[in-house]
Amino acid sequence: MANKIEIRNKKASFDYEFIERFTAGIILSGTEVKSLRLGKASLVDAFCAFKDGELWIRNMHISEYANRGYMNHDPLQERKLLLNRVELKKLERKVKERGYTIVATRMYFAASGYAKVDIALARGKKEFDKREDIKKRDTMRNDSRLRKL
Repeated sequence: MANKIEIRNKKASFDYEFIERFTAGIILSGTEVKSLRLGKASLVDAFCAFKDGELWIRNMHISEYANRGYMNHDPLQERKLLLNRVELKKLERKVKERGYTIVATRMYFAASGYAKVDIALARGKKEFDKREDIKKRDTMRNDSRLRKL
């Protein structure tokens, strides 16, 4: 499709170490899809949790659609994610362990036209890990500057 909407969660890669990645479908209403196609969404505080054996995404903000009629959606409502049963069981087993969580990293529209969410099984980084990442990023930035000169 010509519509190349992609919403990223840059904060997640700084705060978490990704162990394993998955791509999930998401159940959306009509006004949510229209807002997403306009790029009006944020994954900054989004995380996933299990409820009754199903995976739900929380704190994902999709703005209200401006040209709506009388119906609209709640911007912060929980939305159900669609994964295979094997993947759900694997994620649920890992999340029950101490220190693991599921974080939304990217949202996009697939070639089929369906909205997809990339999620990652993640472990929180410690403060010294974050400092190491900042050092690596700064050295890479300085090296690229020196190469341009």
